[in-house]
Amino acid sequence: MKKFNTLAAALLATTAFAGAAFADCEVTLKSSDTHPDGYPTVDAVKHMGELLKERSAGRICIEVFHSAQLGEEKDTIEQTKFGVIDFNRVSMGPFNNIIEETKVVSLPFIFRSTDHMHRVMDGPVGEEILAAFEPHGFVGLAYFDGGSRSFYNKQKPITSVDDLKGMKIRVMQSDVFVDMMSALGANATPMPYGEVYSGIQTGVIDGAENNWPSFESSGHYEVAGYYTLNQHLIVPEVLVMSKASYDKLSAEDQALVVQAAKDSIPVNRELWAAREKESEAKVRAAGVEVISEIDKTPFIEAMVPVYEKHANTPKLQDLVTRIQATE
Repeated sequence: MKKFNTLAAALLATTAFAGAAFADCEVTLKSSDTHPDGYPTVDAVKHMGELLKERSAGRICIEVFHSAQLGEEKDTIEQTKFGVIDFNRVSMGPFNNIIEETKVVSLPFIFRSTDHMHRVMDGPVGEEILAAFEPHGFVGLAYFDGGSRSFYNKQKPITSVDDLKGMKIRVMQSDVFVDMMSALGANATPMPYGEVYSGIQTGVIDGAENNWPSFESSGHYEVAGYYTLNQHLIVPEVLVMSKASYDKLSAEDQALVVQAAKDSIPVNRELWAAREKESEAKVRAAGVEVISEIDKTPFIEAMVPVYEKHANTPKLQDLVTRIQATE
């Protein structure tokens, strides 16, 4: 609770400096993102804010706090639940231990491609998972692209499962991610995103796993010279709203929020595709060794116990079946 109060105080202090920019708005809703300004998820929420302000005739604004100004994702989830933060763009992983349905889309190799992920999340399965947030104090609004996650490290090229054995790899604070690394023979090290750079630099961890834009924007490519395109995860990111904040709005304003969030999705996808190419080019130009010739089959086969453990109820098994059956 002490930590929560400290974060809340920091939020109020930060808001005081930025409040002048939103002085004309009747309602200013706060949104958190761990990524830096200019990142596709940050810009997508800013676009949502522009739509909401326009459609509410200037009454409702969204102030986006990027770069983990309000805390790392695990901490901001708690703040969002209590209404201290109104919106939160969060990776799916930190929700895995809170909302069981999110575990399914966090399973390794559950999606065959980004297009497959889009078709699943834009359809009934995606809507069902968004609905699962509400009993836990959140309103699920939209899915944003988070790219495909691959391994990177500072020691050696990873070309096979055997190369990962014994390596200390940072993962998000999710049991699914921890078990994925254990199944590959690595030592999973849950760690806040903001500590990964120094962790690799000082040898606390050997590497981590993430997408091209995060690998580049975080500067991790400066300390981890090997990037393996095994693409073990294509996990959508989620934009949620505090149910406590949502319930304070009129039904008309709730509808404006929901539609503005949905209308921000194509903007995010367009920005993501462009940023992915830019980040990859920057990383390659910096001299990082990119390992693209890799047989994914042994990696996929190693995930059988992860599926057995985490898709362990008829409901979750049904979700897996429906996702895999989506063309």
